[in-house]
Amino acid sequence: MARVTPDLSFLLDKTSESLAARMTTALADLGLTARQYCVLDKASTGGRTQGQIAEDALLDKTTMVTTLDGLERAGLARRVPSPTDRRARLVETTAEGEALVGRAATVIQGLYDEVLGVLGADRDAVVAGLTRLVEGPLAGDVDVRPPRRSSRT
Repeated sequence: MARVTPDLSFLLDKTSESLAARMTTALADLGLTARQYCVLDKASTGGRTQGQIAEDALLDKTTMVTTLDGLERAGLARRVPSPTDRRARLVETTAEGEALVGRAATVIQGLYDEVLGVLGADRDAVVAGLTRLVEGPLAGDVDVRPPRRSSRT
């Protein structure tokens, strides 16, 4: 039986899962989850709607709303009406949120440097390759269809 090698799906899933766990641990001392950091980081650039941030953070609408509710309660972010679209809400970070996302970014950069450090001189090539994948053949929405049933079953 022929086997597919390397098991790219496993390698990418395992990398993502392990990195997410390390991020969770690294951000815990700051009282942030990886999801909260991601939303704050994307909001800190300013002028972004909830929908835009959710899309960039790969969050569904319900998860985005729940995350923003928590960030607002903590005084780290706020939703304000868009000046150009009355249906949209822009997400702004508060001064406290900006300070926290700055501290978190330092922690995350240290983690990334540690993780990517094992690649040595290959670091830039690996990051560039992953970037090409997510901007190329793995870009955009994925149309997930259920498997076709075989006439033999």
